[in-house]
Amino acid sequence: MKRVSLIRYWVFLALFCAVSPARAALNIDIIGAGENQIPIAIVPFANEGKLAQSISEVVSLDLKRSGLFRLVNPTSKTPHDLHEVVYADWRGADALAIGSVETQPNGRVMVKFRLLDAVKQTELFGQAVTAKGDQMRAIGHRIADLIYEKLTGNPGVFSTRIAYVNRLGKNNRLVVADSDGYNDQVVRSISDPIMSPAWSPDGNQLAYVTLEQGHAVIYVQSLITNQRRVLANVRGSNSAPVWAPDGKHLAVVLSRDGSPQIYLIRSDGTDLRRITFSGAIDTEPSFSPDGKDILFTSDRGGSPQIYRMPVEGKTAERLTFEGGNNFSPRYSPDGKSFVFAHQISGRFHVAIQDFQSRQMQVLTEGGWEKRPSFSPNGRLVLYATEAQGRGILAIVSSDGRVKQRLSSQAGDIREPTWGPFLK
Repeated sequence: MKRVSLIRYWVFLALFCAVSPARAALNIDIIGAGENQIPIAIVPFANEGKLAQSISEVVSLDLKRSGLFRLVNPTSKTPHDLHEVVYADWRGADALAIGSVETQPNGRVMVKFRLLDAVKQTELFGQAVTAKGDQMRAIGHRIADLIYEKLTGNPGVFSTRIAYVNRLGKNNRLVVADSDGYNDQVVRSISDPIMSPAWSPDGNQLAYVTLEQGHAVIYVQSLITNQRRVLANVRGSNSAPVWAPDGKHLAVVLSRDGSPQIYLIRSDGTDLRRITFSGAIDTEPSFSPDGKDILFTSDRGGSPQIYRMPVEGKTAERLTFEGGNNFSPRYSPDGKSFVFAHQISGRFHVAIQDFQSRQMQVLTEGGWEKRPSFSPNGRLVLYATEAQGRGILAIVSSDGRVKQRLSSQAGDIREPTWGPFLK
């Protein structure tokens, strides 16, 4: 078993997480499943009953909500180490996860974990990690990420975070939470609207828009120190911030010269430069993963549609033609496709379009479905929708097969965005 160092990960986590017990701000309902689910057994870890949080439970719930795994009940079989495993007992599972926890004299917890191929009867990998007792949910997410990557070939996103706006009465809260809704942290709470949160590439900052000064102003706030600064507050409206992949620049939408247009600005608020020059409304920019191109929404053709152009500001190419209005584009992490809101016959859908084939696929049934945002591995899409008259969040897989609904116990949830991988 290989012992790994996750110092940078845990330092970030320790600075960011609150000291209060973990709780779920969002309830998750899962609809659908992947075409070929992987049967896996997650055996409760030895001695985890002494912890405030069961690690194996976090791992199991993470894998279940991905829609790609079928959990095999271990019943009374409880091996915790290799010499205790009888592979003949696990014929209904392709993979088997076992582990143990041990509280050390200094109060930290040693977690040992192994993933086994139950068919080939071999060990796929093993790890040992030491962490504080209040970081067991994070350990569980990390283990689930490793299992997901080993068995699917794609990085897991269970350790990532999401941001959203929760509106309850006149109160508007900008919230950051784990991808499963736990450990929600209020970044900003005001009586004025909060809009368009956007993650920095390193996950340490959020840019967002508020109306607390009587008009739209863009702020950038640190999630480590909680300090915030004004990024753009020029005449007219300041809106739709999005970070460039280098983390040194943002694209913003300003109406200082008339109709809303797209500008580039350094992250310290200097070196403002206009890059679109239409007489229409150009808004909702999204950078390509290499930072060379942007997608944006414009009504220059008579209705809101999605365009692409180089960041240098050359001629824009229209990409969407099907149906009615198309808006809120976001590049996929691999740059091969983009997700967007597709409106037709008064209903809003989440759709995805491939750059090379130009084929569009509608991923959702339609309703009030807006603000789609890719997970950092590109396999899931987070978006805003409604249920029973309230705004909620939802997640759909990029092939449309698996859906999740994330609802709060009170208030409307809007403006979602999925954060990056933790560095």
